[in-house]
Amino acid sequence: MKDTLLQIRVGHSPDADDAFMFYALARGKIDTSPLFFRHELVDIETLNRRAFEGELELTALSLHAYAYLTDHYVLCTCGASMGDRYGPMLVARQKRPLEAFHQATIAVPGLLTTAYLALRLCLGMDFRPVVVPFDRIIEAVVAGEYEGRPIDAGLIIHEGQLTYPEQKLELIVDTGQWWYDQTGLPLPLGANGVRKNLGRETISQVQRFLRASIEYGLQHREAALDYALGFGRGLERSKADQFVGMYVNDWTLDFGPRGRQAVTELLARGHAAGVIPKLVTPEFAE
Repeated sequence: MKDTLLQIRVGHSPDADDAFMFYALARGKIDTSPLFFRHELVDIETLNRRAFEGELELTALSLHAYAYLTDHYVLCTCGASMGDRYGPMLVARQKRPLEAFHQATIAVPGLLTTAYLALRLCLGMDFRPVVVPFDRIIEAVVAGEYEGRPIDAGLIIHEGQLTYPEQKLELIVDTGQWWYDQTGLPLPLGANGVRKNLGRETISQVQRFLRASIEYGLQHREAALDYALGFGRGLERSKADQFVGMYVNDWTLDFGPRGRQAVTELLARGHAAGVIPKLVTPEFAE
């Protein structure tokens, strides 16, 4: 049967929120004919880099990376990760004012991540980024080094936003709260991009099934959470539930006008700050 269906290779992060979102698609809970979804679980920075080759028909993208990929991908209106007064966090071993981290060496999860863009907007250009796998940033900050390089602070994403106090680290700035204070908008972190050359009809089908998967997870929360716990890297159920609630919610069902405004504003500010080379107007699937 699968041989007669159009295969859609989908890439997403191996994290509780993405797993929750894709639960119905991954476990065959909804009929996706005439499409067949094949899942690849890869960290977000790797997905960002792979998107330049356009190999995946549907892929999670950092909104920062999307600024370089507008020729290849259109954004789904569903599937977004939005930080509504919360987001990637800069943490350190000791509490210090934000200004003290100018010229600091900071572990970041990737130079194409929205976390990195947000920190650049917040701190400016004068810090030294060291790319560290997202799930090793906390340990690098605790150790004060990564592969022989000193680490003054770390920019944490995913479940690290909930677990960093367990390592007695201090919050320096929450970029999602900082962004809200600056703009009054949620911080758009990630989205799903569909390859443009699939054509309008297939793009519409992909988007419809993605939204159906999100809706199914929200309607069958306990089962979807059971599945997501397998990707929580040791998160207890209550924290996994909290984390999923942070990033799979009404914003995930649809960007809406305010969410689209937030994406436009982020890309515009990234360009004005010299981080993004050209001014990008986001394009959303219909």
